[in-house]
Amino acid sequence: MEEDLDAHALRRQGWSISAIARHLGRDRKTVRAYPSGERAPHQRRQPPDAFVPFLEYCRQRLCDDPHLWASTLFDEVAELGYPGAYSSFTEALRRYRVRPHCEPCHATKGPGPGGDRAPAGRGDPARLDRTSRSARRVGRR
Repeated sequence: MEEDLDAHALRRQGWSISAIARHLGRDRKTVRAYPSGERAPHQRRQPPDAFVPFLEYCRQRLCDDPHLWASTLFDEVAELGYPGAYSSFTEALRRYRVRPHCEPCHATKGPGPGGDRAPAGRGDPARLDRTSRSARRVGRR
């Protein structure tokens, strides 16, 4: 905010945009945007979210088939012009909570693979071969 006030004050004193930019250590286009209110100091413009134009299409497809794989849906929206990467696409699906809730799927899921037990051989020193490298990595004391 102080930088914005400095730019306004210097401009009123007759300084050129280039002189103000040099004085503040900013680009001329940035300093020119301060007085017009197009930009505030220390705030970056957020690029438009590339997913938003495809949001309703994804919602509709997932309402039609809640078990549709994200990779299949990504292929479809990429054909329609989605410019982002798969990782950006799946992150947007989560951010916008596009996938509908499926009660049967959530009811069958437990705490993880194998229920609440850890897979055999992991974290249980009694199950590890004491002469193996993995036992040494666990750090017998």
